[in-house]
Amino acid sequence: MVSKTVKVADKMGLHMRPANIFVSEMAKFQSDITLEAGDKEVNGKSIMNVMAACIKYDTEVTIKCSGPDEAEMLEKAASLIENGMD
Repeated sequence: MVSKTVKVADKMGLHMRPANIFVSEMAKFQSDITLEAGDKEVNGKSIMNVMAACIKYDTEVTIKCSGPDEAEMLEKAASLIENGMD
């Protein structure tokens, strides 16, 4: 398992469109991904879970990936969250 803590750069947070982009990108990987923000821990491959977490702009998020392509998945997830999804 690998993990990294990043801050949400997208002004809209991880809602609707950004969450959809994030989940679509994570679906390309075999590994599992969990996002931790505050007291919430959600499956990063579930659009409903990501949106329900209400992760807002500038929130610290810990990304945890586990599986055969975990390093690549972590790199992509961190890049999307840190740099926005535009």
